[in-house]
Amino acid sequence: MTLLKPNQLLHTETSKTPCRVSKLLGGGGQGEVYLADLKGKQIALKWYFKGAATKEQRFILEDLIARGSPDSRSLWPIELVSDPSTSGFGYIMGLREKRYRGLVDLMFRRIEPSFSSLATAGYQLADSYYKLHSGGLCYRDISFGNVFFDPKTGDVRICDNDNVGVNRKPGGGVLGTPRFMAPEIVCGKAFPSRDSDLYSLAVLLFFMLMVAHPLEGQCESSIKAMDLPAMNMIYGSNPLFIFDPANKTNRPDPEVHGNAIAYWPIYPEFLRDLFIHSFTTGLSDPKYGRVKETQWRAAMIRLRDSIVFCKACGMENFFDDDDADGSCWSCKSSLQNPFRLQIGPKSLVVLNHDTKLFPHHLDGKQSYDFTSISAEVSLHPKNPDVWGLKNMTKQKWVATSAEGSMHDVEPGRRVRLAAGTKINFKT
Repeated sequence: MTLLKPNQLLHTETSKTPCRVSKLLGGGGQGEVYLADLKGKQIALKWYFKGAATKEQRFILEDLIARGSPDSRSLWPIELVSDPSTSGFGYIMGLREKRYRGLVDLMFRRIEPSFSSLATAGYQLADSYYKLHSGGLCYRDISFGNVFFDPKTGDVRICDNDNVGVNRKPGGGVLGTPRFMAPEIVCGKAFPSRDSDLYSLAVLLFFMLMVAHPLEGQCESSIKAMDLPAMNMIYGSNPLFIFDPANKTNRPDPEVHGNAIAYWPIYPEFLRDLFIHSFTTGLSDPKYGRVKETQWRAAMIRLRDSIVFCKACGMENFFDDDDADGSCWSCKSSLQNPFRLQIGPKSLVVLNHDTKLFPHHLDGKQSYDFTSISAEVSLHPKNPDVWGLKNMTKQKWVATSAEGSMHDVEPGRRVRLAAGTKINFKT
C-alpha cells in the first residue's frame, strides 16, 4: 500500500500549481519518492511517512527552499506539496536522469567507469560539498546511497538533500550512515558538522577509487560477529587506517580485501598522501586534521591530468613524478614517458591524444570552468605521430622552440609538440 495513488492530484503550497502523481520510484526510511507531472514537466515528489512528517522536518524544508540550491548537481527541494484530503506533506525536486547510476553499482562492478570519469566525479563531489559548506550548511549523511554519477562522463547528482542542516546546529534527527560516520559521531561526542562531512567525504572518495573501506582490514575480518560493540570499535573508538604507515596491524586481508590491495598502488603518491592524512591525523583531529574540499578538488583535477594510456594494452594509468619509470598496472609493460606540459611550478598535464586544456590550466587560477576549452591536442591528419596543441582561445600565443626560434600561434592554429618547446599563453 503506497502513500499516494497514481493520478492523484496534489498542489504546491506556495504557487498552488497542480502536481499529478504518476508512479512510485522508490522508498526509504523517511518516505516514498514518486514520478509526478508539474505543468507538463516530469519531476520527483517525495512524500513523508506519518512519523517523519514532523514540524521540525517542515521547518528544515522551508529553510532549504528559501536558501535555494548551492549548485546544479544537488537535487534540491523546490517547493512544499500538500493536499487537504491526504495527511502529511512532501516536496518536489528535480528528477534524476536515467544515465546516472548509484555508487552501489560501482561496488558490485555492475559498471566499469574509466579513471577519468572517477576523477571527474570526485572533483564534482568535492566542489558541491564545498559550495554547500560555504553557505554555512552541512550534509549530515554523505554516503554512497545518496550519490549518483554518470559512468561515461563522471557528472554527479546528489540526492536526499532534505536532511541538510545548519553547521554545528543540533537537531534534524540524522547522524549519518554506518561505516561513513566520523569517529566522534559514532562515539556520541559530537553532532554532525562540516568537520564530520569532511571525514565522510574522504571515506566516499576512498570507496570510489579503491572499491574498499579505509578502516576495514585484518582487524575487521578477524571479528566473528560484527555486532554493535564491534562496529563502534572499528569505526569509532579504535579506528585504524588499513594503510597506516606507522601501524601495520590492520593491513587488508588478502582473502577479503583484494580490491584495496590491487587499487592502492595504482594511484600516484600525492593522492595516497591525502588519504593517509585523512585516516591518520584526521581520525583524531576533526577540527584541524581533515583534508578540506578544496584540497580534494585540486587533487582530483591533478589526478585527471595525470592519466596516461599504456601503448601496449591501451589501459589508463597515472604518470607519477615520484615513479616516472613505472609499469602498466594491467599488462605490466613499461610505460613510456608521455608528452607533458609543465605550466608554472606546480601544474603538470600529461598530453594524450584526447587531452583538452581549460582556462584554469592556462591562467593558474582555481576557477575550474569546464564549459570553455582553451586548447586541445590535435594529431596531424597525414602523420599521426606528429602531435600539436590547438589554440582554442581568442588571443594569440607565442611559441619558442628548443633552439630558440619564435613564432605566433593564432587562434585556431596549432603549435607542434616537441621536447623543450615553450608557449606563452598570455600575450
